[in-house]
Amino acid sequence: MKRFLSFVKKESLHILRDKRTLLVVLIIPVVLMLLFGFAMTTEVNNVDVAVVAPHRTDAVRSAVERMSANPYFTFKGYIDGRRIDDMLRCGKADAVVVFADDYDRIMVTGTGEPGVQLVFDASDPNAATAGAAYLQNVLSGGSAANAMPETRLLYNPQMKSSYNFVPGIMGMIFMLICAMMTSVSIVREKESGSMEVLLVSPVRPINIVMAKMVPYLLLSCINLATILLLARFALGMPMSGNLTAIIGVSLLYLVLALAFGLLISTVADRQSTAVIISGMLLLFPIIMLSGMAFPVENMPGILQAVSCIIPTRWYITAMRKLMIEGVPFAYIIRETCILAAMTLVLIAVSLKKFNDKLE
Repeated sequence: MKRFLSFVKKESLHILRDKRTLLVVLIIPVVLMLLFGFAMTTEVNNVDVAVVAPHRTDAVRSAVERMSANPYFTFKGYIDGRRIDDMLRCGKADAVVVFADDYDRIMVTGTGEPGVQLVFDASDPNAATAGAAYLQNVLSGGSAANAMPETRLLYNPQMKSSYNFVPGIMGMIFMLICAMMTSVSIVREKESGSMEVLLVSPVRPINIVMAKMVPYLLLSCINLATILLLARFALGMPMSGNLTAIIGVSLLYLVLALAFGLLISTVADRQSTAVIISGMLLLFPIIMLSGMAFPVENMPGILQAVSCIIPTRWYITAMRKLMIEGVPFAYIIRETCILAAMTLVLIAVSLKKFNDKLE
């Protein structure tokens, strides 16, 4: 154990002396967390809305006032009906609300006739869909004539996209950073020829490899604490679940990512190759197939099957349940067992291939 700790200390001192490694491991995850947390958003805000109202009655003005007071909209004023196309084409408005000539009668009698027409620039379908939903809700005004079904939004009533992206960002950062740093660290030793010097020492090769992984696990724990604090206080994540479960599952995922880095180190002989494999080769499957940006349920069946072998998918699912929905640990046993099984398989395969390569 004393020899093992000596190797851990050696690797830790090497990391502390390498300022670039510390920059990548500690600073880059924070930058990515803030950048993706604030920049990757599907929320629709500041929709520019113009109004066509042949008769500006009290009911029309009341509806327009409700719309103007809503933070999602920016009221651009009343316009003539003939300028609708011009306003949308020139980008002076994202939507135009057209009130019917007999809007007051329709609101009072509730005949089922459309009292308002919404005209949207649908070149951005996300903005058009969300804006139409917001306007319908605002313009309904609780009137019986335009009664709408009651909707309750659970877990994320503000519909903040950061709530959805933060678990995905965590899964991507931990996998890329841990796998990249571990693989590069071991490959650097092989590339410089110092690995052979370490292997002739009295310590077993497996202990040498594990000693190189421990410092990165500790650094990853610092990243985990930093990211959780940023998610809670900078991005406003509710963290309504069991904090112990969040940390426990995250630590399991960190070990899995480190094991993946060890596996990469058995394939790569150069640092550049290790960076390409751990960076480019992992980045696209994580973004495209893990559910980070696109729902897995919307993918074709064959891609859904492929996504099952991506660890990040199960980690993101578990984090969303714990952090957003606030479910107890019993609800994520399936995801935890899958991550644990993947971790054991990766560790076993990585160590076997590493020992085979040494022989």
